[in-house]
Amino acid sequence: MSEQDRRPARGLFARLAALPNDSVAKILLVTITLSLVCSVLVSSAAVVLKPLQDRNVELARKARILEVAGLLEPGRPIEELFGRVEARLVELDSGSFTERFQVEEFDQQIAARNPELSQVLQSWEDIAGIRRRAHYAPVYLVRSEQGLEKIILPVHGYGLWSTMFGFLALSGDAQAVRGLVFYQHAETPGLGGEIDNPRWRERWVGRNVFGPEGEVQLRVVRGAVDPTSPLADWSVDGISGATLTSEGVSNMVQFWLGERGFGPFLARVKEEGI
Repeated sequence: MSEQDRRPARGLFARLAALPNDSVAKILLVTITLSLVCSVLVSSAAVVLKPLQDRNVELARKARILEVAGLLEPGRPIEELFGRVEARLVELDSGSFTERFQVEEFDQQIAARNPELSQVLQSWEDIAGIRRRAHYAPVYLVRSEQGLEKIILPVHGYGLWSTMFGFLALSGDAQAVRGLVFYQHAETPGLGGEIDNPRWRERWVGRNVFGPEGEVQLRVVRGAVDPTSPLADWSVDGISGATLTSEGVSNMVQFWLGERGFGPFLARVKEEGI
């Protein structure tokens, strides 16, 4: 038997590795190998980092709730400050608190996609443009020694380009606005994106919510509010050059404060207290 016959047969990988660097087969081998390695690394990083990402998203959400409640203090831990906030889950149709789900684990947007936990909105009632509404929603309460101080409601509705997600803060008697913030949207920077402008958001503070008959009167108007108008105390200036975004915010607020939103819950607050 010759020396060549006694050598072990080289494997496919070894034969490919021995090819010239500019050969098509070797280029394909290196490309595929690098792609596989990178895919594994990226997938592993995504799995490992997801709990941290979810944690950061949750902290950002709590920070926005604290901001609209006037409780955010720079330099202090968010979790510590959030201890002043009482989170409860509300059944929207009845306006009653429910213990069916843990409020910390309930995701209103996921529930809205579940036919068993949501309902389709008819076009005539879907002024916020959300199509489906979950049966339940969280509310956030801030109390003081004098009683219920603020009610923070999660709200969302369609603007010009996107669904806008935010929090609306009301006084403890649900009669006046105490703040409005958005934490997610894709409205046009410099136009509809001005919903993030603190100066515009400040115009909401102190505005009345309900009219004499209990109907939702709060709204965004086109242009500036006429101070002589009988509805001036229920009106907020529109955003210049962003009519559709302004209308979207107005419709969003009216929907979530109305009968298909938190209206039954707010009626209970005014009549019975919580």
